[in-house]
Amino acid sequence: MKADLQRIARHAMVERGLLPDFSAAALTEVGRVTADLGTVPADVVDLRGMLWASIDNDDSRDLDQLTVAEAAGGATRVLVAIADVDAKVKQGSAIDVHAKTNTTSVYTEARIFPMLPERLSTDLTSLNEGEERLALVIDMRVDGEGQVMAGDLYRAVVVNKAQLAYDSLAAWLEATGPAPAKVNAVAGLAENLRLQDAAAQALRRQRHQHGALDLETLEPRAVFDGDIVADLRIDRPNRAKQLIEDFMVAANITTARFLEKHRSPSVRRVLRAPDRWARLVELAAVYGTQLPAAPDAPALAAFLDQRRRDDPTRFPDVSLAVVKLLGRGEYVAESPGHDGTEHFGLAVQNYAHATAPNRRFPDLLTQRLIKAALAKQPPPYTGGELEMLARHCTEAEDAAAKVERMVRKAAAALLMRPRIGETFEGLVTGASAKGTWVRLLHPPVEGRLVHGFAGLDVGDRVTVKLEHTDPDRGFIDFSRRR
Repeated sequence: MKADLQRIARHAMVERGLLPDFSAAALTEVGRVTADLGTVPADVVDLRGMLWASIDNDDSRDLDQLTVAEAAGGATRVLVAIADVDAKVKQGSAIDVHAKTNTTSVYTEARIFPMLPERLSTDLTSLNEGEERLALVIDMRVDGEGQVMAGDLYRAVVVNKAQLAYDSLAAWLEATGPAPAKVNAVAGLAENLRLQDAAAQALRRQRHQHGALDLETLEPRAVFDGDIVADLRIDRPNRAKQLIEDFMVAANITTARFLEKHRSPSVRRVLRAPDRWARLVELAAVYGTQLPAAPDAPALAAFLDQRRRDDPTRFPDVSLAVVKLLGRGEYVAESPGHDGTEHFGLAVQNYAHATAPNRRFPDLLTQRLIKAALAKQPPPYTGGELEMLARHCTEAEDAAAKVERMVRKAAAALLMRPRIGETFEGLVTGASAKGTWVRLLHPPVEGRLVHGFAGLDVGDRVTVKLEHTDPDRGFIDFSRRR
């Protein structure tokens, strides 16, 4: 039942030190926030006339970014507008304290725990269709090869001309469906989206040539029939999701370069070279590919591309094994002049999260650093504060991920409870002293292998029998069938 999942989600939040509810002080502050833009500073550019559009999930209400493009003499000018959340959420306020504690919105199957009160994140700080909003604009010039030749950041006023959804827009871009009605309703928007798509594809090709990893993992979401979990649905990648992903990666890299140029400290998102590279070498060898002895992102990217071509149906299984072996990303504070810390998965040295300030605190923190740099003011955080916040954001993000995973597992346990005793094919997704984990090929649920796990490692295929489920604890137990 959905009520059971909501109870489980709330308990998981509290258990991991996250706040499921806003304080009375925060709610009082929200009541005082108005939609008025206030006095618009002279350095804020008026970009309300541009063909801005948002592209997100069908049910998304916290819209962080808008995109638009224009031809620029053989190149493409790509602009990404990021909601100016700092204009409504002041540093040190009760709302900010809540956001700094949780550091992220937590999206569970039964309930969303937003980082900011919904009056803000889905209204006053969301780039909603037809509303004038303050924004930070990341303005990039992309050549035909996908190189970002120049980039700048500045403040602006923008208006979202069309709120679009990934799946329907992707169908049109991929020529498998008609243009969404809103695309046809706004003069020039169709041509603009085609231009954006071409620039995004060029950016993608350029990133992959440098070794960025193109991974595809299955993220099942519960499908409810009333209050009952009836199925699990997989969110698949598509052309519209790629467009936003490619623009956001470019925007985040441009942001890191901007802060470095302005001699500002920053918080970077990093993914270090994997400690379990030797196991990645073994995994690739199973498929006839020899990886170098030392971590090599371009070589791993080439292996993944080959697996996608050879067996697209099973590619998500390989991707999942690689993701598990790569480990988790983290946030680190960096001072000006530092060489930059690696993001192994993106094959870049400098990367800052900046594009989702309604739902990630590091992005709001980065926004404040950008605005201080633009105003030629001292950074709003000391180096010591940034180091502490970077560590906390990593820890809280991990806690939030565990909550989301817990509730996904609880939903899966509810779905699988009637199937105890059945046999399934699966893939080992985790193997350590803490236990061995298996994800079924169908339905895409994950559980612990409680018998027959000796000798197994990440990436191995196994046949398992469902032995037990416990929704309250998120437990799904399998035994290995020989």
